[in-house]
Amino acid sequence: MLPKVILHTAVSLDGRITNFPADLELYYRLAAQYNPDAVLFGSSTILGAPTLEVPDEHRGMFTPRPGTPDPRPLMVVADSRGKVRCWEKLQKWPYVRDFVALCSSSTPREYGEYLASCGIHQVIAGDGQVDIRLALEKLTGQFGVRTVRADSGGTLNSVLLATGLVDTVSVLIHPCIAGGKPEPTLFDPLRAGIGTLNVPLTLRSCEVQENGIIWAQYTVGRTCDEVS
Repeated sequence: MLPKVILHTAVSLDGRITNFPADLELYYRLAAQYNPDAVLFGSSTILGAPTLEVPDEHRGMFTPRPGTPDPRPLMVVADSRGKVRCWEKLQKWPYVRDFVALCSSSTPREYGEYLASCGIHQVIAGDGQVDIRLALEKLTGQFGVRTVRADSGGTLNSVLLATGLVDTVSVLIHPCIAGGKPEPTLFDPLRAGIGTLNVPLTLRSCEVQENGIIWAQYTVGRTCDEVS
C-alpha cells in the first residue's frame, strides 16, 4: 500500500525556492493542515540547509505531554550515498517524533553501522539508488505511514512526480522576485536523470494569505507516458 504524497513548497514569483524571505511561520502552519505521518527530505536539502539549530523558543514547545499520543511526524531522509552525517543535530529537532534513513543495497555498510549507532531506523529499498515507490510502501508497512509531506528540492520532487506517487502539489507563491541563478528549482528532471517531465495539474483551490502570498493547491493528473 502506498501513502498519500503532498509536495508543499514556498516559491518566489519568478519560481525560485531559495534567496528570498519566505514566510516560514505561514509555510509550516499550512503544512500542518495535511497532518502528515512523515515528512520526506532529500539528502541535498538537509546538507544545503543554512542552519539546523532549533530556536530557543521552540524547545519544548512541540513535545507532547507525558501519557498523551505523539502527533508529530517521522522525519525521513532519502540518502542512498550515505552523505548525511548530522543526525545528532537533527535528533534535537522538536518537530518530529522519530527518524528514518532511506538507503539502497549499494549504500556503504559503514553508513548503516553509523545510523545504528545514532539510533536511526534504516529502510533499504532498491539497488543503486533508492527505489522511492518501494521505500514508501515499506514506510507504510513498517511504520504505518498513510500521508507523506515532501519538503525537498527539484531532484526528489521530480522523481516522485515521474513515478506517479504525488497526489497534491501545494505552492506558496510569495510576492517578490528573487532573481539570480535559475537553480535550485522546484522541479529538476534533468538532474534527477528523467529528461523530460510533463505532468498535468488541476487547480483545486487558490487562496490569498497574509502579506499577499498566494496558496495554490493542485491535484496531480496522469503523466503523458501514463496517458499513452
